[in-house]
Amino acid sequence: MIKNETTGKRRNIPTIRFKAVLYTPDATGKNGSWSFLSLPKNESKHFSSQGPTMVEGILNSFPFRTALEPDGKGGHRLKVSKALCDAADLVDHDTASVEMTRVGDEPKIRVPEDLEKALEASPPAREAWSDITPMARRDWVLWITTARQSETRSNRIEKACDMLASGKRRVCCFPGLNWMTKDHVTPEETWSTLPK
Repeated sequence: MIKNETTGKRRNIPTIRFKAVLYTPDATGKNGSWSFLSLPKNESKHFSSQGPTMVEGILNSFPFRTALEPDGKGGHRLKVSKALCDAADLVDHDTASVEMTRVGDEPKIRVPEDLEKALEASPPAREAWSDITPMARRDWVLWITTARQSETRSNRIEKACDMLASGKRRVCCFPGLNWMTKDHVTPEETWSTLPK
């Protein structure tokens, strides 16, 4: 099932099949070991442009499960690790055969109790919270939970509700997960849970 961005209703999507050329931004591997496959435009329309979508399928006869990401240009790209490239016998500029379908829903973000109470007390902020993407919610939660003092945390919650109620969808000037994970995870790892 996938949410139609126009009607808000959920609908089934078929398994899609396509061929795409593997692109490795840094073939030397200095900036990590990721490559990408761009979806054809007629296949991209099946997926949300508001955040990552979990997909699973077959890449050159090898099964995979990963996140499909919007490319910021109205399309999507499939992030392929070096291990998956090796397993599927792919190198830079090879044409790959892909078969995939969406699995599950967008990730749920665990909302801290104090933020939840503040959102309940502000209907405009709660409405805005319901309308933003999972990645935006994650960044708001990280901004609040990384406060080192309880007073700072309370101030951030109050500011978050005010900003959300006034129409601000993303927290400003906060580097989010890139900052939180830069010294702790490798490019092959996936962030899955928020700090307590």
